[in-house]
Amino acid sequence: MKIAIEGCCHGELDRIYETINQIETEQKIKIDLLLICGDFQAVRNEHDLQSMAVPHKYRSMQDFWRYYSGEKRAPILTIFIGGNHESSDFLIELPYGGWVAPNIYYMGYANVVNYNGLRIAGLSGIYKSQDYNSGHYELPPFDEKTIRSIYHIRSLDVFRIKQLQQGKIDITISHDWPRGIVWYGDVQRLLQRKQYFHDDIYTNQLGSEPLEEVLLRIQPKYWFSAHLHVKFSALVEHTNGQLTRFLALDKCLPGRDFLQILDIEPTNPSSSPPTNRLSLDPEWLCILAKTDHLLHVQRTNTFLPSILQNSFTPNEDDYRKVQDDFSNTFEIPEIFELTGPIHTLGSGNIPIDIEQLRKNNPQTELLCHMLGIRNPIDVILNRKIQPIQFDQTSSSDQTN
Repeated sequence: MKIAIEGCCHGELDRIYETINQIETEQKIKIDLLLICGDFQAVRNEHDLQSMAVPHKYRSMQDFWRYYSGEKRAPILTIFIGGNHESSDFLIELPYGGWVAPNIYYMGYANVVNYNGLRIAGLSGIYKSQDYNSGHYELPPFDEKTIRSIYHIRSLDVFRIKQLQQGKIDITISHDWPRGIVWYGDVQRLLQRKQYFHDDIYTNQLGSEPLEEVLLRIQPKYWFSAHLHVKFSALVEHTNGQLTRFLALDKCLPGRDFLQILDIEPTNPSSSPPTNRLSLDPEWLCILAKTDHLLHVQRTNTFLPSILQNSFTPNEDDYRKVQDDFSNTFEIPEIFELTGPIHTLGSGNIPIDIEQLRKNNPQTELLCHMLGIRNPIDVILNRKIQPIQFDQTSSSDQTN
């Protein structure tokens, strides 16, 4: 499969899709999938700009709202993780992932999905030690602290990813680089381009310590990142001989290395014909279900069990239950629906009340209902979970 990898998006969807189309035309190829490594900026309207932690001069509507409204459709299946410049009013609705527009899928805080046999893991956000052990306590409207802490990666999400079987993930995408990754590539060339990285590199502060732990534990075939606005490649040979190919890319600007096309095949190809549809990952669903009791929504520290003493790796009974709950059908239905106002040119800022900002996304409600897990927003607000009623049409749409 031909996979396009994008560094920081910064809302430049039109330019990214135009670049992909140009490559396809010039090279006479068809690209199957686009992966975006953060700073996506899913801004639906001018109110969403207020939840994006960037200087005011960078608060611009950009391109996404046209895809959200249906004016445009993504020409290629697009998967992205969150960075440190996101519209959190929208993304907080989808802690476990979901469609933000037709053909554009957000991975949530952490996730694993399948595409034609490729297993793709993702972790959103960046590492800040002061928030790492906190729960997901933030709620809109955000203040000066929570507008930033909302995108800081949390220990529970890393803990869940670390339950995955070693060597079974094809691709991991993150915004941050794993700490220490520079030593597996050309450090001197990197320093020629980014001299101010010097002190962080030689004090082992460049990159995310939790992501270093994930890299060494799950050992994916490929790892793609962004955030530092420079192209950098590395090859990690693990102690067991397994290899991880790392690639970081720049932000989407003319003349920058922001896009790369790679041929990647699944580690364990499916015997079924390709569906070209995105699917939930059974192992990840089992992990979510087995760790739901660890969900923490306070500013206080999350206390997690030792992985060495407590394994949350799924067993046969776990897989059987998930297969029964999902009728052994894991394709993700494109049940996207609008959950906030659409931007209208010249309309200005649209007032939105708090209840609207904290409204549950139907995609999150459906997954929580089917898997028997909790939505962090419901837990924070102590909301009672209402049973979901399906008519015959909607039920059919969810399973076909």
